[in-house]
Amino acid sequence: MNSEQLAWLIRRHGVEMTHISHGSHIGSVLSVADIVAVLYNDVANISPKNLNDENRDRVILSKGHAGAAIYAALAEKGFFDKAELKTHYADGSRFSGHVSHKNIPGVEFSTGSLGHGGCVAAGMALNAKLDKKPYYTYAILGDGECDEGSVWEMALFANHFKLNQLVIIIDHNKMQSLDFCEKTLSLSPFAEKWKAFGWNVFDIDGHSHAQLKEALEEAKRVVDKPTVIIANTIKGKGVSFMEQDILWHYRFPHEGEEYDGAVKELNLARPNGVLDPYMEESK
Repeated sequence: MNSEQLAWLIRRHGVEMTHISHGSHIGSVLSVADIVAVLYNDVANISPKNLNDENRDRVILSKGHAGAAIYAALAEKGFFDKAELKTHYADGSRFSGHVSHKNIPGVEFSTGSLGHGGCVAAGMALNAKLDKKPYYTYAILGDGECDEGSVWEMALFANHFKLNQLVIIIDHNKMQSLDFCEKTLSLSPFAEKWKAFGWNVFDIDGHSHAQLKEALEEAKRVVDKPTVIIANTIKGKGVSFMEQDILWHYRFPHEGEEYDGAVKELNLARPNGVLDPYMEESK
């Protein structure tokens, strides 16, 4: 499986999981899918075989509301049975709406309180530095999450301790909760802010797997500062009627036109070599 195939599967699972559960945040799942796919498929040293290896890389989804993307990626990479994804958000399920590490192999930390995941990631990176461990810590943040003061305290902390094994990836879809980021609390000039805090900064197309891989590999060559990758994305990417529509931050695809339309559009863009796991032809 390549990262493009994994990204498609994350989107397809995300639509199915939120549809079945009537759960929220499909717009965020779709926007972050490429970032998650590249990390788990091509970059992060983490697999079902090294879960207890202290030198494994750490991946934290700080924007925990997009947890369905992580669950889907882990299932496709063999951390647990893909069939269990259908229990997402159901009463008694271990797959909560906001990503949880409880009894879920491959999830490092439960998130949902915005601003926390990046801070925990910085602590993990400091531990790697002090103990001279080789692992990298990757944290995926939302751009609306960057309204939180704890994010900028983390930015100061990571620069002060020269945490070069910390990589923050921001899913910069430019929308948050109920409106556009710039209408809520302006982040501009975003890249310059991070540079002023002493970070190594990449500003890229967050749906380009080539650019994501290049930036993540370049980050490993930085020796004296942390790295932030501002990944410019489209909320709802892959389903035209969800793209750039704030409604899909909380809405799920209802039975009928919405669900059928989303599945049809995704399947029109399905990469070669991938079967739709929810269609009869793949059973």
